[in-house]
Amino acid sequence: MPKQAKPDQQPDGCEDILMSLHDLALRFRGQTNDVIDRISLTVKRGEVLCVVGESGCGKSVTAMALMGLLPTEFAKISSGILGIQATRLDLSKVTMPTAMRGNDIAMIFQEPMTSLNPSFTIGNQIIEAILQHSAGSRTDAQARALHMLQRVGIANPEQRLSEFPHQLSGGMRQRVMIAMALANDPKILIADEPTTALDVTIQAQILDLIRDLSDETGMGTIMITHDLGVVAEIADTVAVMYGGQVVERGAVAEVFNDPQHPYTIGLMSAMPQLDKPGGKLATVPGTVPSVANMPEGCRFRTRCVFATQRCQVRPPLSNTTQGHDVACHYAPIEANLSVAL
Repeated sequence: MPKQAKPDQQPDGCEDILMSLHDLALRFRGQTNDVIDRISLTVKRGEVLCVVGESGCGKSVTAMALMGLLPTEFAKISSGILGIQATRLDLSKVTMPTAMRGNDIAMIFQEPMTSLNPSFTIGNQIIEAILQHSAGSRTDAQARALHMLQRVGIANPEQRLSEFPHQLSGGMRQRVMIAMALANDPKILIADEPTTALDVTIQAQILDLIRDLSDETGMGTIMITHDLGVVAEIADTVAVMYGGQVVERGAVAEVFNDPQHPYTIGLMSAMPQLDKPGGKLATVPGTVPSVANMPEGCRFRTRCVFATQRCQVRPPLSNTTQGHDVACHYAPIEANLSVAL
């Protein structure tokens, strides 16, 4: 039997942990099943953690819960302890204080045009974000805004400060969002599908920028994506989500080279491979069930070729190897890899 992981037990190097999330659970009003089901994550200094999974698996809802952006009339958090260095918040009892949002943890979204106010200049919006958390003067905030635009690689930053969002390209708008998010030097950056709306060349530039800023500043980054190519490009660690649960997590090389959960194996098998042209791509059978119809136990069992009666009991997230955790009763399953998914 693999050793059961203990999310509340800090691993070696715990002094480098910037953020910890333990046992987050929430459900939407009127639902009987949790849409997020006891998720635990940690992010270390300078680390990029990618949270990956299909649309509807709960990635963005998790991020919104961390930021305290879910309306209480829509969602109810039943458990979850968020730690950012010495600060501990019980998310079931309190929402994130405004002083922490932007100062300790910041977020950028998929489409910057819907996040930026079209009625105000770029400079005014960055300055406002700075003054929200600073007692400095507007002149100081403007100098900081100019510095941040330079830092994220925007040419002619003095000119851009006086321009409106519609005057910038999609890639430049996303750089502005990164500059605004990092203007107050947060410890954690959450990036929710930040490159989906961009072309491939600009996407690579934005990913490189986020990676460089993480390395340069030591901030931890949570990257939310459905694209395994993005994970391979930027991640140090990866957490695979399905049906509101983390089903596999570990170092990105470990998970990519030796996936252990049937869902992760299915995702990896569905990726085109340059060394195997013309081959047939594998698919994961079935579709993601709705929150109202989530099966008991392992939520993937209705789509899993390995499922047995035992899978009606939820498997714990357990260590198969050091630093590699899998929520599957039959992991490691090397002997079963010949079965087509």
